[in-house]
Amino acid sequence: MTQKLVFILIFLFGFISYSQYSFEGQIADNVDGKTVYLSIIEDYRKLSRPYLEQIIKKTSVDSLGYFRFQGDNLSMDNRIYRIHVDECSETTLDSNHFLGKCENSRSILFIANNSDTIRFPTSFADEVLCEISSTNDKSEAFLQIDALKEEMAFDFYDFRSEANRKLNSRKWFQTLQEFGLKLDEPLVELYIFDFLSDKRNETYSYYLKDVAKNDYYENLSQRLEEKYPNTVFTELYQTEIATDQQIANQNKSIYSNWKWILGGLLALSILLNIFLLFRHKSLQKNHKNSTLGKLTAQEQKIVNEILKDKTNKEIASDLFISLSTVKTHINNLYKKLNVSSREEIKSLFS
Repeated sequence: MTQKLVFILIFLFGFISYSQYSFEGQIADNVDGKTVYLSIIEDYRKLSRPYLEQIIKKTSVDSLGYFRFQGDNLSMDNRIYRIHVDECSETTLDSNHFLGKCENSRSILFIANNSDTIRFPTSFADEVLCEISSTNDKSEAFLQIDALKEEMAFDFYDFRSEANRKLNSRKWFQTLQEFGLKLDEPLVELYIFDFLSDKRNETYSYYLKDVAKNDYYENLSQRLEEKYPNTVFTELYQTEIATDQQIANQNKSIYSNWKWILGGLLALSILLNIFLLFRHKSLQKNHKNSTLGKLTAQEQKIVNEILKDKTNKEIASDLFISLSTVKTHINNLYKKLNVSSREEIKSLFS
């Protein structure tokens, strides 16, 4: 009796502790026999579409449009999975089929592990693979992030100015990174990182600046190493961060060097302008003295009077000479100085 009780307890304990995943949902009631694929994504740079090497299982849609994946062969730790279905025949050789781009193709990304039960209910207007009901509170994180990314897109495209782009980059980097930290799941942060550091996005230039000064990236590396050691995505992230930080620091160094070079050139330009200004004044003074040296003493006095805006009559009175003598001297000045007016004389000696 005791042995039977022990056996039953062992059996029950084994049954209870036995983990099994179940992913199920409804596609439509008119796609009986269509294939649904389950993929695992180890390379977070391959999140945008299905890849053949990611597919780990397939099943068929039943007559009511339902599908189910179940078993006990997934990782006990969280991983990123994709379920996708398309309208292509499995015998189709069109590349669109293998790229998950068939007409009416549907897919969804989610986080799960071997013990999760997840349903993908049909949502409003018969939309499929748009909602998640899961025993894992991290499963629908990607849907939440996608909603934030839509808000971000509106912010970026409302105003296309450079100032607005910088302002929004700073705002959304902080918003998305804080969202990932709050969920306490590095896989979620990798999904965010893949988006923010994508060279095709407007966020990339800001990312290179951020990665050079923000310790968030090193902290994420440590969290990945602690929770998911020796995994493809952890090693990929650590390699990328090391490379990007090196690029960012090189750019920063180049920018700093150019800043000093431009500063030096500016200082040199200012000094050169000051030198040229003094040289110009010196040449003007020498030219003025040289020109005055060609004139008689009386002509030099008349020039000084002209520079004081004196009239011919006033000059005659000041120098105690006749008005006709003043006119004669002025005519001689015009010839010697190659000018034709009093204003030109002023300009020549100003």
